[in-house]
Amino acid sequence: MAKIIDEFKAFALKGNVVDMAVGVIIGGAFGKIVSSVVADLIMPLIAVIGGVNTSDLKLTLKPGVDAVLDESGAVVTEAVAAVTWNYGAFVQNVIDFLIIAVCLFCIIKFIAKLSTLKKKKEEAVEEAPAPAPEPEPTKEEILLAEIRDLLKAQK
Repeated sequence: MAKIIDEFKAFALKGNVVDMAVGVIIGGAFGKIVSSVVADLIMPLIAVIGGVNTSDLKLTLKPGVDAVLDESGAVVTEAVAAVTWNYGAFVQNVIDFLIIAVCLFCIIKFIAKLSTLKKKKEEAVEEAPAPAPEPEPTKEEILLAEIRDLLKAQK
């Protein structure tokens, strides 16, 4: 049992798992923000401009039945709610998804750009030319140096 617990700790504390958990939490919060933007800001604008409130869009598959009461007011037949296909909510969720997808695309594009810039900078540092070695003295320079040294020794 202790071995399983140790393996789980090693797995759970790996950087990738922790990063993924943080991403899921931030993604959930971001999803709520986007849902609010769509439901509270974008859809009302669409309703005003287009004259259609998308949250009310639905197709009735089976109409509802009102409750039937007898003369004393007792319920003879229960009311049955209408069966509807709420495609307005689907449209709202599709817009939520598209906004989240575009935002994630931009974030990934930005991270890739930063990664590319970092990689180019590292390659530039690695590829920097090493300082050129001192050139070998020519035969004339060697002879002149010997003559200089001989003259210094005679003084």
